[in-house]
Amino acid sequence: MSVHDPYMLPAGLPVPVDDGAADHLTGAELPDVVLPSSRGAVNIRDFEVLYVYPRSGRPGVELLPGWDEIPGARGCTPQSCGFRDRHTELAARDLRVGGVSAQSLDDQLEFAERNRMPFPVISDEWLELARDPGFPTFEVEGLTLYKRLALVAERGKIVKVFYPVFPPDRNAEEVLEWLGS
Repeated sequence: MSVHDPYMLPAGLPVPVDDGAADHLTGAELPDVVLPSSRGAVNIRDFEVLYVYPRSGRPGVELLPGWDEIPGARGCTPQSCGFRDRHTELAARDLRVGGVSAQSLDDQLEFAERNRMPFPVISDEWLELARDPGFPTFEVEGLTLYKRLALVAERGKIVKVFYPVFPPDRNAEEVLEWLGS
């Protein structure tokens, strides 16, 4: 295992391909489910922009074995920081943003504090959103994690899904471009 810098994307990461695992999400309703977050309990239906990521890293902490070889796995921190850095533009459009992973609330709290996240970073460690509306997952080292995606919802209905997301550090910019900014 190698120690890494979670803020940097190494060269040569494998590019994820669209495996169709998110095709059913466009037009689906976000569930009326309350999950814990870095800002307290939140209802998933209250967000217009959700970005979903496998697992954020911590500076100086080793990666899971083979992490950089899994297409789409690396880049959770750059994706999140992209949404953080573009949050003012999204908020100016009255869009509520949330980041979701299957990590514990303690992990989400640490991540949100370290990166000064201006919106909720949500813990779905029981994989509620894998069941409804069916966010895609993958398995690694005995963990079930979400595949990276982003979505835009209007009144709880998913109107646009970004999947697969690559490179992850451009995801917020892609969402804003789709929104017409």
